[in-house]
Amino acid sequence: MKRPKGRGRIWQRGEPGFDAAVLATSFNARDPGVRPHVLVEANNAEDVAHALLTARENDWKVSIVSGGHSWAQNHIRDGGLLLSMSRINAVEIDLATRTARVGPGCWGLDLDRALKRHGLFFPIAHAPDVALGGFLLQGGFGWGSRELGLATQSLVGIDLMLANGTQLHASEYENPDLFWAARGSGPGFFAVVLRYHLKLHPRARVTAMKMQVFRQRHLDEVFRWADAVGAEVARSVEFQMLITPKALGIFAPGIEVIAPVLAGSWSEARSAVRFIDDSPIRKLASFTTPLVPMSTGFMSQTANTTHFPPDVRWCADNIWTDAPIDDLLPGIRQIAATMPPAPSHSLWLNWNPPKERPDMAFSLEANRYLAVYGEWKRPEDDGRYANWATERMRAMEAHAAGIQLADENLGRRPARFMKDENFARLGSLRQTYDPTGRFRSWMGFLQPAG
Repeated sequence: MKRPKGRGRIWQRGEPGFDAAVLATSFNARDPGVRPHVLVEANNAEDVAHALLTARENDWKVSIVSGGHSWAQNHIRDGGLLLSMSRINAVEIDLATRTARVGPGCWGLDLDRALKRHGLFFPIAHAPDVALGGFLLQGGFGWGSRELGLATQSLVGIDLMLANGTQLHASEYENPDLFWAARGSGPGFFAVVLRYHLKLHPRARVTAMKMQVFRQRHLDEVFRWADAVGAEVARSVEFQMLITPKALGIFAPGIEVIAPVLAGSWSEARSAVRFIDDSPIRKLASFTTPLVPMSTGFMSQTANTTHFPPDVRWCADNIWTDAPIDDLLPGIRQIAATMPPAPSHSLWLNWNPPKERPDMAFSLEANRYLAVYGEWKRPEDDGRYANWATERMRAMEAHAAGIQLADENLGRRPARFMKDENFARLGSLRQTYDPTGRFRSWMGFLQPAG
């Protein structure tokens, strides 16, 4: 994504530059072929209030975008008003209370850099240009989240605006229903977030990464091993694997075993990743790196370069699963065999969540997370690749507990993303706080029951 420049303005459909301005709100380079009536690039809360008034006067639906990392381009809809919050991106740090106040358009990398100067930390997204707006609404799977919890668990308050223009503060103690809904509803949230209040954490003394790379012919052995050891890996480690057509160092189809670690000391960090050196399949690896010091900011920027480059056309989808590895391997083999060219990839995350989470809309996860990301550059390849992610995850639906909203594909493949009772409660709250249905919700469907 490119940072927004200058003051925001109002764009009307049909005027010169309108199409480019709308498409610039999306990380996905595909053109969905639809346009809003108006794009409002808000600079402040007054602009937001005026945009919502315009929507009410014209009986328009409202879509909201902060950073534009929605793979499905959920915010670009036909008709209505598109409200961009990307310029509301200020960061204020209160060292006395160890909290921060940030706008929804703030990039995770910018927050991380600001906090690093004070020895503080927040579990930002893995890609540097993911803005906090959508990231926190869908739960927030960031650096350190296995140990610190989902990023949304480090929220202490939200300043927001309802469809009627009313401004409210929501927290555990003030408008708690809205606070509950904001933490996990993703693009289904029924208000505009103006500012987040974040609880900050001490920064780890050691941030490092260890890698191991295997050729694709060892896929079964690698995944069986990862599945066997995943639950025992220290929570300071984000144990993940990437299937890629062009693996690091071998420049051929392979599996990258990646172990970022945030620890209090080097001895603690080395102990946490020792499972890689001690694995019975190490002899099959093409190479194993030492534990290398690496900041979360550098990790994020490197991930963008290698796996999430700009100006690429995307398809993505995902599943949560607790199915036996033998049931999953046929689908994983198909992912590897049919993957579009690099930097397309598939992520396997040994998540193993804690037994309890706070009561919030986010409520669906499993021990393993599997996501697929198809990438290509030429519009003429849309027909060839656009449905790849949908097909691969649909083939594995029988083994899925549901999906998570960060990598949603709901317009093409409806799936559960929260517990049914939470979904029902969220619908009831939407009727209370947005009775006219001013804010658009998830693409294409309402979560099926059961």
